[in-house]
Amino acid sequence: MDHKIEDLTKEEARYIGEKINEIVPHEVDADEEEFVLKVENENGEIIGGCVAEAYEYQWSRVFLEDLWVDEHYRHHGIGSMIIREVERIAREKGCRVVTLGTASYMARPFYEKHGYTVFTTLKKATGYISYSLVKYLDRDTPDYVPTNNSGKRFKVSFGNEDDADAIQDGLDQYDEIYEPKYENVCFYKKLVDKDGSFIAGVIADVEMGGNAFVDALFVEAPLRLKGLGTFFLQEVEKMAKENAASMILTNAGDWNVDFFKKNGYLLRGELEDVPKGHNCYELYKKI
Repeated sequence: MDHKIEDLTKEEARYIGEKINEIVPHEVDADEEEFVLKVENENGEIIGGCVAEAYEYQWSRVFLEDLWVDEHYRHHGIGSMIIREVERIAREKGCRVVTLGTASYMARPFYEKHGYTVFTTLKKATGYISYSLVKYLDRDTPDYVPTNNSGKRFKVSFGNEDDADAIQDGLDQYDEIYEPKYENVCFYKKLVDKDGSFIAGVIADVEMGGNAFVDALFVEAPLRLKGLGTFFLQEVEKMAKENAASMILTNAGDWNVDFFKKNGYLLRGELEDVPKGHNCYELYKKI
């Protein structure tokens, strides 16, 4: 191959995101935005909160990345307060879908009570199962009212990066009881031609001893259908094997899912009508 692999710069990573953004269907024109919500007790200590992201390139969707409530304040309706506020913000931004991830040792029943449904399951090497759930905000879903609403004496408010770190720390402490903490290895690479010009790039991460994730893959239009995308998937697979990962995960839409299928990826879940009029998928490949 008359090309050379080099490290991807931050500017080139942003470029890949922008180019992918031009390819996928859109519902709304909105910027990517992260927001943090927190709940504090009478002493100003964070007792719960969440980190969520609204993505333009993920089609008017809010992804609820992390939600945590301190164990001493659970079962008082605080988690429900946070969920309702996330959904309110999502509607305010014009988003019609909220998605999230959880695990069999966490809060699947809690989310299902709030109208979320499972669209993906994955059994992990630890024996636990991870789930992806979705709620369509433009569909009629009965409101869930917790039996104990004593948490209403606290308020949900916007937080900052330090608050996000505190929420993540609380969630990590809980997760570590059930699952190991993996060390991550980044695989942010590009292909350049003989003149050093960018022609393709991939953004992937590998959990050492866990799973690998292909987050973004892009090939410039004039050089597509020449095996460059497949080449990069094979390079990610090599790195995953070197770091004892057992599986590679990725996402695709109905406009590019066949590419991954041809490279040995199998469907593990389908998200219908997202973006509107299309479907998107979560895929995996065992290695």
